[in-house]
Amino acid sequence: MAAALVLAWLAIVVVLLVLRPRAVQLRAALRLLPDVLRLVRRLAADRTLPRGVRIRLALLVAYLAMPIDLVPDFVPVLGYADDAIIVIAVLRGVVRRAGPAALRRHWPGAEEGLTTLARLTRVELPPDEPP
Repeated sequence: MAAALVLAWLAIVVVLLVLRPRAVQLRAALRLLPDVLRLVRRLAADRTLPRGVRIRLALLVAYLAMPIDLVPDFVPVLGYADDAIIVIAVLRGVVRRAGPAALRRHWPGAEEGLTTLARLTRVELPPDEPP
């Protein structure tokens, strides 16, 4: 069992290394953090979204609330970046399943922040609807 846990941890570290954003992307993601947290809460509360999407978001919130990280903070760059990388990866999957319109509908921040998030998650947003 211990070998399986070590193997799973190594697989996660490899995935994080592959998904690692550039430093510029990481700084942009960290600036968006308050809006992204509100976005996750709003998406998780939306009953029109598929249950699998809401479950992924709940698991993301649980992971972010854990005091223990997958990659310890003393590991250069990845130690502090693992949360941002995981948030981006989960949001990419959520938006692909729920649709970019849900992302636009629930985004609490400025349009510039939404554009940055779309670029980080590699999602194409639909045009903004007039009020």
